[in-house]
Amino acid sequence: MCGLSAYFSSRSDAGPVDEATTAAFAAALQSMRHRGPDDTQLEYGDGYALGFNRLAIIDREHSVQPLRYADRWSVVFNGEIYNYRELRADLIREHNATFATEGDTEVLAAAFHYWGEAALPRLRGMFAFVAYDHRTGTVHAARDAFGIKPLYLLETADGLWLASERKALDRFAAPAGGALDLDSVSHYLTYQYVPDPRTLHRHIRRLPPGHRLVWTPGGGVREHRWFRPSLRPLRLQPEVAHQAIQDALRASVRKHLHAEVPVGTFLSSGVDSSAITALAAEARPGIHAFTAGFAADGYSEIEIAEDTARQLGVPLTPTVVTDEQVLAELPRIVELLDDPVADPSLIPLYFLARTASRYVTVVLSGEGSDELFGGYTIYREPLSLAGVDRLPQGVKRGLKQLAHVLPEGVKGRSFLERGTTPIEQRYYGNARIFDPAEKARIMRFTAEPHTAITSRLYAETADVDEVASMQYVDLHTWLPGDILVKADRMSMAHSLELRVPFLDQQVYAAAAGLSTELKLPAGSRTTKAALREAMRGVVPESVRDRAKLGFPTPTRLWLRGVIGDWVDHLLATSQTGHLLDLDYARGLLAEHRAGTADRSRKVWTVAMFCLWHAINVERSITVARPEQHLTAH
Repeated sequence: MCGLSAYFSSRSDAGPVDEATTAAFAAALQSMRHRGPDDTQLEYGDGYALGFNRLAIIDREHSVQPLRYADRWSVVFNGEIYNYRELRADLIREHNATFATEGDTEVLAAAFHYWGEAALPRLRGMFAFVAYDHRTGTVHAARDAFGIKPLYLLETADGLWLASERKALDRFAAPAGGALDLDSVSHYLTYQYVPDPRTLHRHIRRLPPGHRLVWTPGGGVREHRWFRPSLRPLRLQPEVAHQAIQDALRASVRKHLHAEVPVGTFLSSGVDSSAITALAAEARPGIHAFTAGFAADGYSEIEIAEDTARQLGVPLTPTVVTDEQVLAELPRIVELLDDPVADPSLIPLYFLARTASRYVTVVLSGEGSDELFGGYTIYREPLSLAGVDRLPQGVKRGLKQLAHVLPEGVKGRSFLERGTTPIEQRYYGNARIFDPAEKARIMRFTAEPHTAITSRLYAETADVDEVASMQYVDLHTWLPGDILVKADRMSMAHSLELRVPFLDQQVYAAAAGLSTELKLPAGSRTTKAALREAMRGVVPESVRDRAKLGFPTPTRLWLRGVIGDWVDHLLATSQTGHLLDLDYARGLLAEHRAGTADRSRKVWTVAMFCLWHAINVERSITVARPEQHLTAH
């Protein structure tokens, strides 16, 4: 887990990078020093610059980056390739490849050298890398299948810039305020994050998950998709499917444990993290687990996690987060995110990672399970609405009209509205903060509809059922835009490598063929049924059927206390009034604080945008960054 940066001049006859650019490039790399405090290296040449902050995990004494290979390639690589030893053996056998190190970076370079783009599906791991071909001047870059590791890019008249975090590119682009992407602001208000490939900066974007790019001076960027997840059911016997899941996950966890530094796990109350911890403890008895919670009643999983840890025989270190800590660290958290993510669960994750980093350098966590195995309760919605969906169109039109005239809050209105609305219109992800009517009320600008993000995804899933379509939408939006962003940024803030065994090629293959009945059995309220059954005998029975909580956060309580005072002041002094109706937002906060309605998610979403704006545009809030020493060669 590291931080990379790269610059390539658009001039085919470019000479050495000038002094001003090298200074700016070094400063950009320093802004990501938290991603890799063990070593920083810079490489400059004619028309290019490469930089790398390293968190040394494997082959710690060697595998220095940027890494040269075959007197042709310079490579910077963020992530881990878990099958690098098998690939190394294949490369030696097939091509008589030679290696000077024992790490995965050189194996990645060799794989790309000999196999080209065909190497990508063979990589089992998480990665974002940039490979510069000195012979042709061509740049190749790629991002892993699910978007575990980030990669940002900026094209200017001067050339191409790439980095692991957007903040490293901001200094080379137009000022954030003048380049604010209003469509992205609108999508943020819908989704609580900015969906790939967008950012709030009009000129900086992310390479989407499962994509690669090729760039040549004067030729621009050409993007290609190398992986597309497919969730199409196979006719599997339940016991066969369950065994395949258990075998794949056990093998994945064992692969993810490989490191030359201490490794631990995150443990909450649910089956996902419990499964990871249990399987990790099989291979490494007594592995250290970590959990977090809040002092407020009903907002802590610590007691449940402690019981699970006792049954698994692993030590557990809990972290209790206070309101004072939240207020003190919020600006730093938002600054780390680059673009705001209004998912409050990232806050306990930040403090959890801080505690874990004092004991270990790597943690295994349960991200990706819900999207692959059907873990969100809302995935049951198509099953509950099936009776309405089967009605004739004329009857459904009448029921829709009836729903519109029923007073808000009347029992059955929401059911009729949802049942008579096509899925591509009613479902656009797990977090649906402001609906179109509400956005029209709060936004002072017009923007493209939220369906600009999801319409293509629904078109790609026309031949699968609605549950699989919902999972597909989340795999392309919620997972890389929210879940994996917060996992990467909150762990890397503390130089902690977070690994996600569920997002493994073999685990994905075991999940992709599951039928809806195996994931969400009819007549049951259970989610992830196949995974839960696969974990029978692996995790304690008290955990196997427990509903998901996922580090619950007391946002509702916060906004009624001292944090609510802070948010009110933030909204009152924000310079975003030309974008948002802040009086309306403060009215939502007042309603929430009076207890007349729960407006916490909406208020929090607006507040996090205002905080982002204060840090990045207004510059009225300054977040200190530690000074670090850089070296060049």
